[in-house]
Order: sequence, then structure tokens, then C-alpha cells
Amino acid sequence: MPRIVTRRTKKAPEGFSKIEPTLQDFEVRLKDIQDTKESKVSSKGNENLWKIMQVHHERSRYIYTLFYKRKLISRDLYQWLLREKYADKQLIAKWRKKGYEKLCCLRCIQTGESNNGTTCICRVPHAQLEHDAANKGTKITFKQCVHCGCHGCASTD
Repeated sequence: MPRIVTRRTKKAPEGFSKIEPTLQDFEVRLKDIQDTKESKVSSKGNENLWKIMQVHHERSRYIYTLFYKRKLISRDLYQWLLREKYADKQLIAKWRKKGYEKLCCLRCIQTGESNNGTTCICRVPHAQLEHDAANKGTKITFKQCVHCGCHGCASTD
């Protein structure tokens, strides 16, 4: 989560004022989720965590797109945003690699997180899941990831 405005290490670089309203919207969404988490205990304990991870992903993707795709922010501003934890530096590093362009979270590629020592099932292309299910004569049982709630983040989907 980004640091509180009064705790910034340095003054924000030029251009931050243009993207600050959007980043504040993300912060408001995170606080709303946190408030509902405290007031309502869900039977599915991971649902609120999934919502937090989704907003975190969206905020990181927003900054990634501004810098790498649209080239609308300077390198100084981008590095400052990473240093102030507005975006996930490691997740963005994975997005830049081939095959990880749609990665939802880092937990889904950690092999230690699964029973079989492989990546999460959400990383398997949907076409492959359909093919395997057809060969076995069963239906696809995968609905969403148990770690982050994603419905599939394979780059080929």
C-alpha cells in the first residue's frame, strides 16, 4: 500500500498531480473494501482479500500502462511511484517477460504454494483445460483461483 501523503520521502516529481486523482480513487476503493471487511465477516474469508488484490493489480497495471505502453510519465515519476509503493515492482517486472503479460499475482507462479509443486491452475490456458476435460469426458471444474480469485491469467487466453 502507498505511504500516507505526509510520510513521503521526497517531494513528488513533476507529473504526479496529473495522476494523483486516479491513485486516490484506488486508495478510496481499498479503504471501502477494508471497512466492509471489518463490518462483515464473510463465510468465504478470501473474498475480501481477493478484492484487495484486484485493486492492487489494477493500480499496478495503471502505472505500468502509463510508463511502458503509453509513455505518459517520466522515468523519475515511475521510479518514485515504485519506491513509494504505489505499484508492485516485482509484478511489473514479470509483466515485461514473455508469457507473463496477464499475470494476476505473484502467488500464482510460486511453485511452493501448490500441492503438486507447479504453478496455479489459473495459469493454464482455458483451451488446454477444455481439451483435457474433453479427453477425460468430464466438465471443467476450475472456476477461480484459490489464491487471488482470478478466472484465468494465461497469456494465451
